[in-house]
Amino acid sequence: MTATKALKGWTVALLVVAAIIIDQVIKIEVKTNMCLHDSIKVFNWFYISFIENEGMAYGMTFINKFFLTSMRIIFVVVITWYIVRKVTKGARWRFLVCLALVLAGAIGNIIDCLFYGMVFTESTLYDIAQLVPWGEGYGEMFYGKVVDMFYFPFIDTILPEWIPFYGGEHFVFFAPVFNFADACISVGFVSLLLFCSKEMGSWGSYQKEEAQEVDAEKQE
Repeated sequence: MTATKALKGWTVALLVVAAIIIDQVIKIEVKTNMCLHDSIKVFNWFYISFIENEGMAYGMTFINKFFLTSMRIIFVVVITWYIVRKVTKGARWRFLVCLALVLAGAIGNIIDCLFYGMVFTESTLYDIAQLVPWGEGYGEMFYGKVVDMFYFPFIDTILPEWIPFYGGEHFVFFAPVFNFADACISVGFVSLLLFCSKEMGSWGSYQKEEAQEVDAEKQE
């Protein structure tokens, strides 16, 4: 591996580790200092609002917890392998950075699911979670709850009465509460679509290339 490729590999690894550490520090600070559903107003359009969810990013919960965590682990293994392959093939910096953000976000939420139930007591409306010895927490491995805290109600208003069906109702734009890991995944994925069209558009040729390499190895 050339020096440039090695530099890319180490940079990607450090970016992933740094993002995971930031994510976990924020989550642990929130979980060990706030009761469930506590909210701290930072600005009119930004709150630290502590919630937990058992499902996907931004609080979605339509997939079985064990299955979801297992799929996340498989995704992390696959994308890690893919990043290593791309580093060795000399992929562009921006492509690797975007993939690193997606990987870091996925790992960040996996940590919650795997370990938080084992090492934290339950967060409730009246009790702040405490760190406890391994296995004495509120749940089992794979069933930990993901900690969310960022809430950006850019528009929080009552809709005018003249709006059909929804007039007079409370309306919030951007309602989801999310965490740093979710943000990494979203920024990484959107950046892939916007700035890495070359790599994203070559997925079919990448699969063909992989098949050719496998055939060559078999012939040898």
